[in-house]
Amino acid sequence: MNNAEILIHAGCSADVVAHCIVVSQLARSIAERATVALDLELVQQGGLFHDIGRSRTHGIEHALAGVEIAKKLGFSDRLVHIIERHIGAGITEEEAVKLGLPRRDYIPLTPEEKIVSYADNLINGVRKMMFYEALDRFKNILGPDHEGVELFIEQHREIQSWMK
Repeated sequence: MNNAEILIHAGCSADVVAHCIVVSQLARSIAERATVALDLELVQQGGLFHDIGRSRTHGIEHALAGVEIAKKLGFSDRLVHIIERHIGAGITEEEAVKLGLPRRDYIPLTPEEKIVSYADNLINGVRKMMFYEALDRFKNILGPDHEGVELFIEQHREIQSWMK
């Protein structure tokens, strides 16, 4: 079974599969230009499977559903962490509780996790956005003073600092 078939078999819609493919391509492109040590294959796989949980729900908890599916499929812990931590530009423990998620930090930690989260934030459906357009979208969804906006700005700055 190829990767897209894994998403389809898990129950992802054609729109989700298309989104995941575009995120995977962008994440790989960003990773190829990064000067930090990272696993290109993991980034590509993370981009492809980050939304596998959308086969069950389109709410914020899709990351947790994705973790459950990924573990059943025998995905590596590193890939499972990408799926778990890709939501927003990361979610703090306090915000997770407000959102009804289990009490823990969902902040991307590794370069691979950060790049997949970032690439996902730059793709709306299958359309790539520039950072400032994505930032405006974040502000409209979350509110201009939400901590997620600052996390996204920090994520952008860090990833830009890695670029050749």
